[in-house]
Amino acid sequence: MQKDDLRRSNHAVYQVNYHFVWIPKRRKKVLVGDVAKRLREICEEVAQENGWVVLSLAIQPDHVHLFVEATPKEKPHDVVRAFKGRSSRILRSEFPHLLKLPSLWTHGYFCRTAGNVSAAVIEPYIRAQSS
Repeated sequence: MQKDDLRRSNHAVYQVNYHFVWIPKRRKKVLVGDVAKRLREICEEVAQENGWVVLSLAIQPDHVHLFVEATPKEKPHDVVRAFKGRSSRILRSEFPHLLKLPSLWTHGYFCRTAGNVSAAVIEPYIRAQSS
């Protein structure tokens, strides 16, 4: 682990990275075009407002991969809920065709913590998803 990889707060030195994957309800392929573009903007906004860093983001038509650096104060569930909650609310208000789904996202999600070694594997994997 390199010194530059670590973050600092008043009482902690840390590196907390999460790899999240979540899908639209019924795995519908709705994350395309302007919807995908707007979802990317929303994820960046949510991260910035919370002091998190989006390390990598791949939006596929039927799922999202997000690799994000958070702080030790937040529970993984609260982090993913912030992204899913805000994006669902905004996307469904801006794109009426998404209202045909009972909700934009399923309740579930995948989460894996990643240290420095795992990050080297996860980031290229997510970048490859965008191809």
